[in-house]
Amino acid sequence: MARIAVVTGGCRSGKSAYALAMGELLPSRRAYVATCPVTDEEMQRRVEAHRQARCERGWLTIEEQLDLAGIFRCHAEYNVLLVDCVTLWVNNLLHHAVLEGRQTNEVEIAHKCREVLDASQACRGVVIFVTNEVGMGIVPENAQARHYRDLLGRANQVLAASADSVILMVCGVPWHLKEARRP
Repeated sequence: MARIAVVTGGCRSGKSAYALAMGELLPSRRAYVATCPVTDEEMQRRVEAHRQARCERGWLTIEEQLDLAGIFRCHAEYNVLLVDCVTLWVNNLLHHAVLEGRQTNEVEIAHKCREVLDASQACRGVVIFVTNEVGMGIVPENAQARHYRDLLGRANQVLAASADSVILMVCGVPWHLKEARRP
């Protein structure tokens, strides 16, 4: 059964660097699950640079924007599966729903998170979720942004409730909010 960690914090707080370092303390066979859609040339260059840097550090990069549960089922043999990030995954789910002409809600997002958590239990090592804490700032000015904030907040709550550890990054400093001990 996988050990689950959630690394959260604000933008540029050191979440990804911390999660990568955490994963690199564990035995190899590491996969980095990238959820970021490539939307322009500048983003493509960023993605390529990050992919190359991770490869040099022993990470396989898997690009997946929607089906995280499928990734866990197909790659359960890895010692570390790092999802970066839940924030973009929820954005992708919301965008996909809009393209299909339907609304998504907190119940659906919670269900998707539970599917991902269930699938992650087949993994033999550690699963690390990187996500943004978006509920500590100002209330967004428009309904769509508030809806997205609420969906991500729900996703973060579901993942953190099932996680063995939750780390909040503040200015590059990890604050361990939750640490469950397993036998």
